[in-house]
Amino acid sequence: MTILNRQLNWIVTTTGGLFSIFLTIASPNLILLENHGANASISKIASPTIDSPNYLITARKKKRLKPKVRSTATPTQVESLDLTQTPPPPLISPAVPNSPDPVPPTPSTAAEPELSVDVTGERRINLPKSSPIHTIDSTQIQKQGAKSVADALKNLPGFAINDVGYGADIHTGTYYRGASTNQFIILLNGRSIGTNVNTYHGATDLNSIPVDSIDRIELSSGASNIIYGSETFGGVVNIITKSYHGTPQTNISAELGSYGRQNYRASYTGGDRKVNYRIGIEKYLIDNNYSVPVGAANRDPVTGKLSNADTDTISYTGNISVAISDRNQLDFDVTKIASRRGLVYFGFPLQRDRLNHDALNLGLNWRSQLTEDQSSILNTTISYNQDYFNTFGPSGTNNRTGILDTKAVTGKIDHTWKNTPTNTLRWGGELQSRQLNGSSISTVPARIVFNDVENRSVFNTALFAVDTWKISDKVAVDLGVRQNFNSQFGNYLNPSLGSRWEIDPAFALRASVTGAQRNPGLDQLYLYDTVHGWFPNPDLKPETGANWTAGFDLALSNTSTGTITYFGSNLNNRLATQAINPTTTQWANIGRVATNGLEVGVKQQLTPQWSTFLNYTYTDAKIQTGVESGLQLALVPFSVAQLGIGYANQGWEVNLLTNYNSGTRRVFFNNPGQTSTNFVPSFLNLDLSARVPISENIGLNFYVENLADVQYEKVNRIYSPGRTFRAGVSANF
Repeated sequence: MTILNRQLNWIVTTTGGLFSIFLTIASPNLILLENHGANASISKIASPTIDSPNYLITARKKKRLKPKVRSTATPTQVESLDLTQTPPPPLISPAVPNSPDPVPPTPSTAAEPELSVDVTGERRINLPKSSPIHTIDSTQIQKQGAKSVADALKNLPGFAINDVGYGADIHTGTYYRGASTNQFIILLNGRSIGTNVNTYHGATDLNSIPVDSIDRIELSSGASNIIYGSETFGGVVNIITKSYHGTPQTNISAELGSYGRQNYRASYTGGDRKVNYRIGIEKYLIDNNYSVPVGAANRDPVTGKLSNADTDTISYTGNISVAISDRNQLDFDVTKIASRRGLVYFGFPLQRDRLNHDALNLGLNWRSQLTEDQSSILNTTISYNQDYFNTFGPSGTNNRTGILDTKAVTGKIDHTWKNTPTNTLRWGGELQSRQLNGSSISTVPARIVFNDVENRSVFNTALFAVDTWKISDKVAVDLGVRQNFNSQFGNYLNPSLGSRWEIDPAFALRASVTGAQRNPGLDQLYLYDTVHGWFPNPDLKPETGANWTAGFDLALSNTSTGTITYFGSNLNNRLATQAINPTTTQWANIGRVATNGLEVGVKQQLTPQWSTFLNYTYTDAKIQTGVESGLQLALVPFSVAQLGIGYANQGWEVNLLTNYNSGTRRVFFNNPGQTSTNFVPSFLNLDLSARVPISENIGLNFYVENLADVQYEKVNRIYSPGRTFRAGVSANF
């Protein structure tokens, strides 16, 4: 079989005179082709979910093909299906709910080493499906022209991302189901990279994490909160990096755009059945020196342009996977990020503060298959994460600087055991030591007395378990518990409960509820913020509460799927800064927030070339206590929506993306005539992308953002630049 669609991700393996071709098309659908002379057959794989149909084709070939990329994922439960009735999978699908789990090998492939698959750390979340799991892969990321994780996430349900794109203000934040970045969990290959740092702009910056090394991003909630940490009131974002088998390959790309935007990427991959590796580098720069209206944040009064909004980021990534034996695999990966940027304050006058951020993440994972039938898998992980933040700048004729240097060393054991055909237990333990070295230095006379150096640490031990019972062929229930032992806040337990009922192959109901506790950051407890003038508070209490989901999944047709989810949370002892007198602002527990919302996602394959998707999220995040009681959380919009339509044929691609935002509530430092109860006007944005193939290995990429050329206010006093352009070239050889 020699005809391969270049639009598909395809991989080839050989066994004697047989070869197998696997393809993944916009979701984890697998295809294996078998050719008997001029005849071909196709079979459908029975999927554990109602997601896009999976298909199995097999082929026999006399000539041995050289593998390009290799995988040993294999399907099961085959039933016959007419080749002419094969519905094409979606070409665009930013939201792929409930991705099916890996399946065990068939007898024909069981002799191959199962662990020689492409694995970097934890490749799949493998969670109960009582809450939705959404996936966006590298192909979809490329189509939307994302340059960072924040860019990629903005087209997933539930997200409201203010600090992304031209002129992004790091203060305006990223929110998922009303929860801020530090209130949901961010993973890299299954390992937490969250800082739980809240001052000096030390929250995890999703704009600094590059996408070139990313295979896919998985978004989950429910039981994943128990496995990865109970400090989330939103969900879990798992960033999974690329790994390859096959012949060595070099990938390079370069892109230039409006207002000094430059993006350069290069990677090299290779390996064989035992060892595979990848190294990559990415450079991103932008000036952001476009005109903004009077009243905009950081507007230079002389030029009328946005100032101090430039960014310069470089990242290095690498990973190596070694198949030690048929049942044991060792993975090591590293990510190094160096970011230098100016800060745009959404409410202050013209500012010149700068932020230097350096991050290092190392992870070593040993995956062991303890039984022949893969019913028992043990993952042992050791990781190191460091984030260094330095915010500095002038204050009149004086200067101030704040430094946060956080280090975390984590060890984790995670065992998945299918002990009976109807019961799966996932359990394990985690040890983490987190240290903060911080300093506040100012020459401002009124703040010199508060200059401080703090060295603090906290140790946390956790035991977790999630047990899933398959009560019948259609009903499953999962029960989870996480017990934490914290050196600062004592012992506390968080449970979870979920259920999924597949009423028929096209319709399933699901629901989940999870307890949560997020402890204050060491900086909030002990370190004075000399940049903002915020005082710490050693008497802070943890944020506590619960979050829940309920909804259903639909297979509307052979080429259309949908998901609807109601979500909610109760957050007590909310942490925020509070003015305790006219001259003093301090961290405090200010009360309760109740969040309720709705997520809707639909994807449709219109024809073999045309596809579309629609996401809508409504979030009512209401403050229940204090002076702002009854108000929506600032910077969280009530409604966001994304609509995409795409065309792809023989390497040619055109994609149109539409984003709607109902507008966020303003915060302090408003312009005259505005108050903190006002909302920013709603806006609608249209982006167009296209790919033109030049040859088999070279393509041209074009992006036009804000097609309508309307300069709108994205969030409090932060404005878009109007229409912008980007063009680039990518090649592999």
